[in-house]
Amino acid sequence: MRIDVATLFPDMCEAVLSESIIGRARKTEKIEVHCHQIREYTLDKHRRVDDTPYGGGMGMVMQADPIYRCFNAVAAMAEEKPHVIYMSPKGAVFTQQKAVELSKMPRLFVLCGHYEGVDQRVLDRIVDEEISIGDYVLTGGELPAMVMIDAVARMCPGVLAADECFEEESHFGGLLEYPHYTKPEIWEGEAVPPVLLTGHHKNIAAFRHEKAVEITKERRPDMYQKYVQNIKMDKK
Repeated sequence: MRIDVATLFPDMCEAVLSESIIGRARKTEKIEVHCHQIREYTLDKHRRVDDTPYGGGMGMVMQADPIYRCFNAVAAMAEEKPHVIYMSPKGAVFTQQKAVELSKMPRLFVLCGHYEGVDQRVLDRIVDEEISIGDYVLTGGELPAMVMIDAVARMCPGVLAADECFEEESHFGGLLEYPHYTKPEIWEGEAVPPVLLTGHHKNIAAFRHEKAVEITKERRPDMYQKYVQNIKMDKK
């Protein structure tokens, strides 16, 4: 997978996406991530990429032309058009299911807005979907983009050691994840659940599933109801 990020702060994105698991995956060429400075595509001699909004109002709006030039330059790097995502609080809320869907795409182009937003005309021209990471507003699209990229990239082949690393996690199967334990066996008077020490894989799996259901029911009743409904549908 190749991911291109159009941003006013490429160094900020590089600092995060060059570390940890995603950084290692980039070095071993399991995924490609390229961060593009939108200012490099403006024709303004002062590298200006924003202007006042028509109709009045507070703040500035990112201009269409530099973004469009950046997109065209990136899109020309391969025959297949990238799937274009605009990080926006007006977008559909990002989910694990969406992360799975995006991880199967060969190319993503992620646009990070700033100021009061982006000229709607370029969004209408190039964007395939708008995505939000939650019902709140941040100062720019870079942090949401990095959250989304991390969630998507880690499911690409070879990024994690095995598919099981993410298939048993919270949200992936419709449940929150079961609790984890490690050495020592007894800490501050509290022991690890005995079933985890038996080596009986079937019993351990049953225990973990039971705990995942309990936690989901307690903390996310909305997810639990969907899980129950899906079970009923599967039994029909």
